[in-house]
Amino acid sequence: MADQNDPNQQPPEGPNPWVKQLMIWGGIFLALLLVVSLFGNAGQPSGTQIRYSEFREAVIEGEVQEVQLGEDMITGTLRNNETFQTVPVPNDAEITRLLEENGVEFSGKPREGQNVLLFLLIQSLPFILILGIAFFALRQMQKGGGGGAMGFGKSKAKMLTERSGRVTFEDVAGIDEAREELQEIVEFLKDPQRFSKLGGQIPKGALLVGSPGTGKTLLARAIAGEAGVPFFTISGSDFVEMFVGVGASRVRDMFEQAKKNAPCIVFIDEIDAVGRSRGHGLGNSNDEREQTLNQLLVEMDGFEANEGIIIIAATNRPDVLDPALLRPGRFDRQVVVPIPDIDGREKILGVHMKKVPLAPDVNPRTIARGTPGFSGADLANLVNEAALLAARRNKRLVAMQEFEDAKDKVMMGAERRSMVMTDDEKKMTAYHEAGHAIVSVHEEASDPIHKATIIPRGRALGMVMRLPERDSYSYHRDKMHANLSVAMGGRVAEEIIFGHDKVSSGASSDIQYATDLARNMVTKWGMSDKLGPLQYESSQEGYLGMGQTQRTMAGAETNKLIDAEIKSLVEGAHKRATDILTKNEEQLHLLAQAMLEYETLTGDEIKTLLETGKIDRPNEPRGPAYTRPPHGSAIPKAGKRFGGKGAEDAGGPEPQGA
Repeated sequence: MADQNDPNQQPPEGPNPWVKQLMIWGGIFLALLLVVSLFGNAGQPSGTQIRYSEFREAVIEGEVQEVQLGEDMITGTLRNNETFQTVPVPNDAEITRLLEENGVEFSGKPREGQNVLLFLLIQSLPFILILGIAFFALRQMQKGGGGGAMGFGKSKAKMLTERSGRVTFEDVAGIDEAREELQEIVEFLKDPQRFSKLGGQIPKGALLVGSPGTGKTLLARAIAGEAGVPFFTISGSDFVEMFVGVGASRVRDMFEQAKKNAPCIVFIDEIDAVGRSRGHGLGNSNDEREQTLNQLLVEMDGFEANEGIIIIAATNRPDVLDPALLRPGRFDRQVVVPIPDIDGREKILGVHMKKVPLAPDVNPRTIARGTPGFSGADLANLVNEAALLAARRNKRLVAMQEFEDAKDKVMMGAERRSMVMTDDEKKMTAYHEAGHAIVSVHEEASDPIHKATIIPRGRALGMVMRLPERDSYSYHRDKMHANLSVAMGGRVAEEIIFGHDKVSSGASSDIQYATDLARNMVTKWGMSDKLGPLQYESSQEGYLGMGQTQRTMAGAETNKLIDAEIKSLVEGAHKRATDILTKNEEQLHLLAQAMLEYETLTGDEIKTLLETGKIDRPNEPRGPAYTRPPHGSAIPKAGKRFGGKGAEDAGGPEPQGA
């Protein structure tokens, strides 16, 4: 309910323009109907309607005094002065003779309905209505586009006036440095003399750069809520149209609107849609997008000064932007909006948890430690998933268990317990995941295990989730070698337990992950002793914006050496995983049997199992016992079914935090 004492509250506006237009055209339509009805009734004769046969009988009996004969209607007067009318029968040639024999006065009359104005009006009424509707639609299109020919050349920028749901800097958490940079712009707008007296000039533009979901658009909304000046918002794709020249016209119109409302802020979201590097178009590269970009460059810093207009743009692809757009004088500041660290994640969780009733056992710090690599949007989704889980379980408060289950769902995918797996498929998956886990435990540089499961999740039949103990900003060579070994652990476990002839396709994603990692180590990160610290591959934006990877030093011998080094890294990881699992085969059987019994184990439970040989779950019934298969034996035939047909992905690379 609105506050009647609010001095800033605007009086209610008049009726909606659409409603007014509909009322006008409705009135015109009713007036036309009234005219038609008036003209239609003007020429209608009055009198009693009788049948033609009754008319002939009345003539024969001498009751008719006079008649008027028409092609469409016969009207007349009876002896008692009553009037009548009847429809004649065509080709009745005896009617005149019958009237003469009975002494009835008769005469002819003009054809009914020959009023020219009425005829034209009735015939043209549908066309008038169609033209009226088309004119009304055209007017609305012009108003929606800001006028002009169909509004194509007018800006689609909208002035943001958030009277409800206003966002301020208090709602932005976890990205303090970026917030401080933009807060300075707001302070400049509120008190420009404070900065200008020392010769400082207001920045012309600020570019927000960061991964998807880090809060770039939220920061812009907070600026709109804090600045107290007009705030225009538009998307980069709104400039681009199929007609050449329209985008440039919209840029001009947007800056004209901004000049009228200066000082103001213009926010362009996803500016990479219009600001990509020039030279990738068709023909002579003089396409619509490049004309739009040229106009934007001129308006931001050309011969005409745009004082008091601050451009804020957001993108997650700064590498594709044109260099002319990024120079000082256009975008003076590039504000990096990073993935939040553990303190930032805790603050972001605190902001989103204010909207959720929490149980006393919920600890945001613990959740923040278990979600490395999560962006602000990921954390908001995590809180929402936890609230939905609590509602599904008919709980009044969201407890820590819901947050843990929601985290597993977000990081590993939803459980597919309805999926039917045979005993042999489940056993193969258990040894595959146990292989990953055992190698991870014995690789010192590997991240600790968070959870291991053989319940199908997402596209995988099973998964071993590892999480780093702290936020990592770079990876060392020993950790990459450990990741390669862990990725090979699943395939090696299948080879040791079931033999080379019985390995499954479940290691496909592991092999893909290991190959990509080894290729990057050799070609991009200079981690090959034979090839040295050189970059052999680079990613470039190709024709029409399509990305492509090419080798920069692509000699025949070099290519052979690159492929040999990649193969050597993967095969070396396979050998290390084989050594670890062969040496710790008893632990492999112990962990695989535990996973078959309990399906999901936490990292602490795996550690306890390997140290003590047992897991303490007194309240949970144990599953069926499985015997250790002899080395190289075939997978036993399945009898009982647990749950559908397996997917190819039994393992898969463990997510490294996000």
